[in-house]
Amino acid sequence: MAAPERGFPEAEFTARTRRAQVLMAGSGMAGLLLMTEAELRYFSGFHTLFWQSPTRPWFLFVPALGKPIAIIPEIGAELMRGTWIDDIRTWSAPAPDDDGISLLTDLLTPLARNGETIGILKGHETALRMPLGDYERLMQGLTGLRVSDCTGLIRALRMVKSEAEIEKLAHICAIGSRTFARVPELAREGLPLEALFRAFRREALAQGADDVPYLVGGADTGGYRDVISPPSCRPLARGDILMLDTGANWDGYFCDFDRNFAIGVADSTSQRAYEVLWRATEAGIAAARPGTTSRALFQVMQNVIAELDDQGGDVGRLGHGLGMQLTEWPSHAAFDDTEITENMVLTLEPSLSYGDDKIMVHEENIVIRADGAQLLSERAAPDLPII
Repeated sequence: MAAPERGFPEAEFTARTRRAQVLMAGSGMAGLLLMTEAELRYFSGFHTLFWQSPTRPWFLFVPALGKPIAIIPEIGAELMRGTWIDDIRTWSAPAPDDDGISLLTDLLTPLARNGETIGILKGHETALRMPLGDYERLMQGLTGLRVSDCTGLIRALRMVKSEAEIEKLAHICAIGSRTFARVPELAREGLPLEALFRAFRREALAQGADDVPYLVGGADTGGYRDVISPPSCRPLARGDILMLDTGANWDGYFCDFDRNFAIGVADSTSQRAYEVLWRATEAGIAAARPGTTSRALFQVMQNVIAELDDQGGDVGRLGHGLGMQLTEWPSHAAFDDTEITENMVLTLEPSLSYGDDKIMVHEENIVIRADGAQLLSERAAPDLPII
C-alpha cells in the first residue's frame, strides 16, 4: 500500500481553526495562546524535531477571527513560512531577558485593554512551555486580560481525527504490524535484550517508519515485572516471556501497541494470562462504539481481567487516545466519563498481575467508526506465540 501524502492541505488547517473559533465564541474567548508542540503543529503544520531543545519557547495565537499568528524564534521562520501561516513575528533567540515577551505583549495588549479573555492550556496532560517567571511577567504587563482554561476545547478538537489524520495513523500502525511480524526472525535465545531493541528499531525504519522514539518492554523467566526500564544486556533465555511495546512515528503520527512472545517454551500460567488479556481486548473492541464512555470500556475489559487479577495490573488505566502524541486524552479508567465518538483513535491496553509478581500487558490500536471499532494494528494471535 502506498504511503499517504505528507503534511495536510490548507483546507485541513482552515477547518481546524474554524472549529476552534466556534468553540471559542461559545466560551467567550477572544483567542487561544498555545505553546506546546502538538497544539502548534495541529493549527499550523509546523513540524520539527527542534522541540527536543528546551532553550527556545514557541508561541501560536489563534484569534477569534482570522488565521493564527506565530510568535517564534527567528531560527524557525523559514520553516513556518512553508506552512499556511502568514503573520509570523520573530525575535533572535535565545534571549533570556526577553524571549518573545515583548512581541506577545504587543499582540495581547489590545485584548487586555478591552478586558477580553484568552484561553491557555491548564488541565491534566498539559504543560506551560515557557519559564514560569516569563509567564508571570507577561501577565503582569497585561492588566485587564483574563485567562481561562482551554483544555476542554482543545481536547474536543484533537480527540476526533479527520480522515486525513486517520490515514496517517493507519499507515504507521501497518508499519508497526509488519515490524512485529519480523520479531520471530529477530529474537532468539542468547540474544541480549538491548540488541533486540536495536534490531527492532532498525526493522521499523526499514519498514518505513520515520523514527522509533518509544520502545520499551521486558523479558524474564516466566514473565516480566517491569515494562518501562531501558533494556538490559541480559541474554534471552528459554522460558522467558518477552514483551515489546513500540511508539513508532510517521509524518508526526504515532502507533502504540505491544506484542508478547515466549522464548522456546511457554509455561501454563503465562499462557493463561495471555488468553485472559486477549479476551479482555476482544471485549473492549466489541464495546468500543459511538455513545459508550471511556469508563465503560475500562469496566468491560476489567470484568474479564478480574478472572485472574481483580486489580487489573494496578496501572490506573487500560488504554488511551492516540495521534500526534503517543498518549492522548481520553483515558480508559474508572475516573473518565469521556464519551466515545466516531473517528476517535484509541488504544485498548488491558494489563494484569499474575504468578510471582509478574505482569502482562496487551495493546491494540483502533479507530471508532459509526458501526463500531476498526482495527488499525494487525490483531495479535489468540495464543501466546513461541519463538
